Amino acid sequence: MVNNARFAYFGTPAVASETLATLLKHDFTPAVVITSPDAPRGRGLVLTPSSTRALAEAHRIPVITPETLDTEALEAIRAYACDYAVVVAYGKIFPEELITAFPKGVLNVHYSLLPKYRGATPLETALLTGEDETGVTIQKMVRELDAGDIIAQAATPIAPTETARELRPRLIQMGAELLTNTLPSFERGEIIPTPQDASQATRAYKIKKEDGLLDLPAGRQTPLQQHRENWLKYRAYADSIGTYFFENGKRIKITSAEFARGEFRVLRVIPEGKREISFADFSSRR
Repeated sequence: MVNNARFAYFGTPAVASETLATLLKHDFTPAVVITSPDAPRGRGLVLTPSSTRALAEAHRIPVITPETLDTEALEAIRAYACDYAVVVAYGKIFPEELITAFPKGVLNVHYSLLPKYRGATPLETALLTGEDETGVTIQKMVRELDAGDIIAQAATPIAPTETARELRPRLIQMGAELLTNTLPSFERGEIIPTPQDASQATRAYKIKKEDGLLDLPAGRQTPLQQHRENWLKYRAYADSIGTYFFENGKRIKITSAEFARGEFRVLRVIPEGKREISFADFSSRR
């Protein structure tokens, strides 16, 4: 199936390029891709295009890389006369003029069951709070953060031992499939958007490196709640900032852990400046 409506695609990191790849596979080709400017990467700090730009150019799709969504950028985007836009992890706040520039609106793929966890870290926050279910929402963007009407939604259980490292790829794939399944009905005007219940809204705030610092339990007298909080942090930050503790002023990164019999147990670590070893071996060398 080939879509008839013209749409713009906004996105930058891997999640955006993976979703774009799924759209292209299903013959949804954007008229233009808007992504962040090339950024320095690697030891040589070589200017490198985003993965979304690379994919778009490989498919000969026009690309715009504005530093800011100012008047000049807005005019460049408007020139493509798109009916609607799709946003996946673009990373910039849309001004009202851009949201209203698309007759059919702007669709945003958000990785939570809105109105829960509006904001920057919905996946991490779902794990931090011990949720046993999460999902993906396609919402119609409004000026207020993640507060738009719901176009489509899909839920998935979170396994008790699942970390962000396993959950994120599942949600990305779910989001891409939900989007491709929803767009035909959306383009035909067959979907009646569902307003969010603002009274149920919660926030997912940005995370900082220091959030990954753990106060390791000293033994069985440690309250269960502390063991559980450490376990939830380990799961939530597994593929981003990670978790760690300090030993004699040195940062020790936790690479593997478990929660067994009510205890948070570190299994493997990387001592600062050294290679990964088992926690048992690390402890024996103290």
